[in-house]
Amino acid sequence: MRGLASAVIAAIIIGTLYLGREVFVPIALAVLLSFVLAPLVRLLQRCRMPRGLAVVAVVLLAFVGIFMLGGVIATQVTELAGDLPRYQFTMREKIKSLRGATATSGTLERAADVLHDLGKELNKPKESSAPSGAPLQTTIAPAPDAKPIPVEVRQPPPTALESIAALLSPLIHPLTTTGIIAIFVIFMLLQREDLRNRLIKLAGSHDLQKTTAALDDAATRLSRLFLMQLAVNASFGVVIGVGLWAIGIPSPILWGILAAILRFVPYIGAVIAAVFPLALSAAVDPGWSMLLWTAALFVVVEPVVGHVIEPLLYGHSTGLSPVAVVASATFWTALWGPIGLILATPLTVCLVVLGRHVERLEFLDVMFGDRPALSPPEIFYQRMLADDPAEAVEKAEQFLKERPLLTYYDEVALPGLKLAQNDLTRGALDRAQAEKIKATILEVVDNLAEQNGGRPAGDTTHDPEAAAAVEAVDKTVPELAVIKREGLGPEWRTDAPVLCVAGRSALDQAAAAMVAQLLGKQGLGARVEGADAVATMNILRLETSGVALVCLSYLDASSLAHMRYTIRRLRRILPAAQVLLACWKADVDPATLRDSTTADAVATTLPEAARFCLEAARNSSFRADAQESSEASATAA
Repeated sequence: MRGLASAVIAAIIIGTLYLGREVFVPIALAVLLSFVLAPLVRLLQRCRMPRGLAVVAVVLLAFVGIFMLGGVIATQVTELAGDLPRYQFTMREKIKSLRGATATSGTLERAADVLHDLGKELNKPKESSAPSGAPLQTTIAPAPDAKPIPVEVRQPPPTALESIAALLSPLIHPLTTTGIIAIFVIFMLLQREDLRNRLIKLAGSHDLQKTTAALDDAATRLSRLFLMQLAVNASFGVVIGVGLWAIGIPSPILWGILAAILRFVPYIGAVIAAVFPLALSAAVDPGWSMLLWTAALFVVVEPVVGHVIEPLLYGHSTGLSPVAVVASATFWTALWGPIGLILATPLTVCLVVLGRHVERLEFLDVMFGDRPALSPPEIFYQRMLADDPAEAVEKAEQFLKERPLLTYYDEVALPGLKLAQNDLTRGALDRAQAEKIKATILEVVDNLAEQNGGRPAGDTTHDPEAAAAVEAVDKTVPELAVIKREGLGPEWRTDAPVLCVAGRSALDQAAAAMVAQLLGKQGLGARVEGADAVATMNILRLETSGVALVCLSYLDASSLAHMRYTIRRLRRILPAAQVLLACWKADVDPATLRDSTTADAVATTLPEAARFCLEAARNSSFRADAQESSEASATAA
């Protein structure tokens, strides 16, 4: 029922927007204009100008500029319409040359003639035949020299009022719309704080500080974004207009203005703007050079503006996902026509910014924003559930261009494993699924074996999900120095002095595999054993030779009794080895947990665990050096 009610409300809103477009379109234009003009009003206020006067001056200046732009467009269109008949001959000649150059033109023409003849035959009226016995009807044909009598209908001359009405009727609707927009813009700029307070009340006034800061930040960001877009698109139009003037295209000012306006339409705006100059260049130039130069102008300028200038000014995107851009353009065009196509992206940007700052509207950011809907650990866990290690490895490799492997395992993989452990604890995952996830993670770990464990090269990633993961993690990269096995104590010089043991589940074993791989990259050999290896029936068969340290891996820190019992059994078969209890991402007091379980140390993150293992190895080298020195002294004595 709740979903049905939401659908009904959405349908009512969409219907209201469509039926009330005569009112909502001016309001939407006024909102966008207020965002663009607000910085100019604030600038004049800083110059000691009263607010009312500043608002009126800025709005008046803006609308004077808009009317001047409209006058220039009207003049250019009139001149172009007067010159079009001169270009008909050139177009006919080019069409003839194209038809002559087409190999299949003769076949197509013959097929068209056949279809034309068939059509005339089908449309020929049937010959009437009178039935037998019916009286014959005769018609008297008019004389051959008879001529029709011309009839002329004359309207009475229009009155003065009718002439004025005919002159003003096409202008009434645009002038009314312009007046409504101007009034709305003035009142929005004058009552900006009051409107903000009302929006805060609607969004939720339980946290005034947070909501006020969010809305102020949103308004500032939107104003800056729209000003930047206006400046970039205006510059694009100027460059296109100057380029077309240099090429010799008629009415270059018109096409420059059109290019600047249409560039607000994402993806296809510049393409649509290029169609008219291309068609006109083909009509003006008897050859093809003007057409090629015009195409080259758009092909060069648009990528430079879109991929060089825009990223430098306000990032790689407007904060919208590509699907949202296309969907919003379709939606607003269906509602409000061509003006909706131009307003689609700015309106959707407003909705996304509100969704990012207002908790009740968060679904707008999820639906239309370019940020990943899932967090990096959630994406990692979802890939494991989908048994898709290839995509997980691809995302990891993008992440590792800016962060080390240790950070990826600690900030992305381990939290993803915690999500899986939570599902396993509450029964959403069974043991078979946990084993499947473990196998997938082990495959990912194996594929990342060649990645550098230290600092990355610093390449920038353009994958949205990988970029979000990089942004979400801690930027401080822990330093772990590689140690040399030759300088370690004798118990650390074996192939695998560290034994990583899973605590209870298959997921614990996956975390232990990450620890073992990281230690191997730092110069310490390590091997992994599953939870079954320390079971009562198998612990006596556990290979313990050459083990100097045991890292016991747990994702579930609530099983304190199990930890104590496992550590006690490990100490029986490895009395000289140190025991590190790793409770991954657990909110525990390490000192209390260490005392409760009799472990030598407790770690909750991968850097802590790796650092303890490396320090234990270095301390063994100091003890070995001290022992060798003591033995040398005794021998000398």
